[in-house]
Amino acid sequence: MKHGEALTALETRCPRCGAAREANQEYCVECGLRLPPLRGPIPALRRRWVRRVGWYPGDWIWVSLVTFAVAAAGAAVAIAIGSGPSSAAGTTVVAPPPASVPVTTAPLPTTPAQTTPATTSSKPAKTTPSPPSTPVGHTPWPANRNGWTIVLFSYPASAGTGAPTATAVRAARDGLPQVGVLDSAQYSSLHPGYYVVFSGVYSTSSEAAAALNTVHAAGFASAYTRQIAR
Repeated sequence: MKHGEALTALETRCPRCGAAREANQEYCVECGLRLPPLRGPIPALRRRWVRRVGWYPGDWIWVSLVTFAVAAAGAAVAIAIGSGPSSAAGTTVVAPPPASVPVTTAPLPTTPAQTTPATTSSKPAKTTPSPPSTPVGHTPWPANRNGWTIVLFSYPASAGTGAPTATAVRAARDGLPQVGVLDSAQYSSLHPGYYVVFSGVYSTSSEAAAALNTVHAAGFASAYTRQIAR
């Protein structure tokens, strides 16, 4: 999908559930999410991002960039302060060596060593191969299982898997558990036509809700819990 089409899809649909929205609409009529504004400096930056890159991770990216810049400036100041000359020279005190005291030991009686014949096994030891590790951000949803998860972001399926995969890898590297991408067309509880980035596989809605604060703190302010059913 072209960058213009990606921008149109971003500004005409709810980023949580994908329902259609109007330009002056403040809340989604389907899921109740407070919709991102279409006027002001943040929307202008959002449009420039989409025209240049072709996808948009969410308005949280600007808060993350400002936080990173402040942290980098603080680290530079700390390094500059720490590299200055020391104000006072330290003194080293060397303790005198202890006086040597002659020690006499009685000889120990010697006993003939007992040897145990080694046993050999004709059968080679069996080794259990370790299971292959799952790549970061590519956790699959368990087969034949219904449950609950936390939806981080939804992308139109027509735009391809590049953007959702990149978001999943970033979320996993930020420490979120069991991050992967779902094709919404394969699940009856989701709106078809989207790639859904999720985190966590939970048995109940209360378990998913308990983990939601951690996901919000990681920068995914619009994340929400959702049931996953075939």
